Amino acid sequence: MSNAGPETTYVPQAEPGRSAAFLVYGLYLLSIPSFALFAPIGVIVAYMSRNGAGPQALAHLNYAIHLFWVAFMWGVGIFIASVVAWVLTIILVGFLFLWILGAIAFVVMLWFTIMSALALMKLLDRRAP
Repeated sequence: MSNAGPETTYVPQAEPGRSAAFLVYGLYLLSIPSFALFAPIGVIVAYMSRNGAGPQALAHLNYAIHLFWVAFMWGVGIFIASVVAWVLTIILVGFLFLWILGAIAFVVMLWFTIMSALALMKLLDRRAP
């Protein structure tokens, strides 16, 4: 018979802002089925949650904000280029450009989703983004 004391388990304290980072990444991942409606909500939550967040949560929130703005700027560029491509459909060359822009938009959406999922996995492992 062993005389070891009661087992103790370590339960890490919740870092301030960590749950907000989970929420932001969740909203980002839900932006595909919501036709990107949840992504702007996610970035607003990220901006509002930065104040008082712990260091790791702050790094994740800042990364989420950066991720949103990179994808947003790509979206603006694709939109502007698609307007030009629609004008060029008059001479039929615009259809090729529209197809290419659609492929680029798909790649940006895929990149945004994968980067959000990878960052969420890092947050679950308590690692920096």
